[in-house]
Amino acid sequence: MVLFSRSSSGSAASKVRALAGIQTAARLDADPAVKRARIDAAQVYYAPDFLTPAQCDTLIGVIDANRRPSTLLSDNPDASFRTSDSCDMDRWSPVVRPIDEAIAGLLGIHPDQGETMQGQRYAPGQQFRAHHDYFHDSESYWKDVSAQGGQRTWTAMIYLNDVAEGGATWFPQAGLKVSPRRGLLLAWNNMKADGSPNEATLHEGMAVTEGVKYIVTKWFREGNWMAQAR
Repeated sequence: MVLFSRSSSGSAASKVRALAGIQTAARLDADPAVKRARIDAAQVYYAPDFLTPAQCDTLIGVIDANRRPSTLLSDNPDASFRTSDSCDMDRWSPVVRPIDEAIAGLLGIHPDQGETMQGQRYAPGQQFRAHHDYFHDSESYWKDVSAQGGQRTWTAMIYLNDVAEGGATWFPQAGLKVSPRRGLLLAWNNMKADGSPNEATLHEGMAVTEGVKYIVTKWFREGNWMAQAR
């Protein structure tokens, strides 16, 4: 069941998105393996060792075998804005599906609301400049994404390896910087308490200066993404 109005604005307050924030935060707050970041500007959580080294190595192998240049969902893309490689994971693969569904289980969000998990590889000098994960309803893509599950609510990111230098995830407006650590899951609510987009979730994948950085990212929608993806 889709629990949002497809004609609603992605930048407006939303009871559905607000409830998603309350429910997921309550679930994460009750999990002893999860800690909340000590910031007020956004709901950000982290779970150390969410994946085992073996799981991390497996996903790194999948990324290396299937990577392509990363793209941007924007009316005015800048080739220098996002310079990593990406890999769309096969969510039904026997090595991907348990991890994909474990992320949804951790957050207490139905798996059908989750987009296909994406892997990313950052070589030295590669970066993803400051951006928001939520969709902007002023962009031409909004009509399509609003019919495909609607606005993004929560993001979950997992670091698959330690990085010798650089590659931190930086939230400049929230005052938070997270260095890559193998197996660490980082999750945040892209919405404010009223269900409108939270500008303070602006974040940057800082340039890697030594080594290679591997991560996987999973975005969740306010409605059923899988209904359109099938």
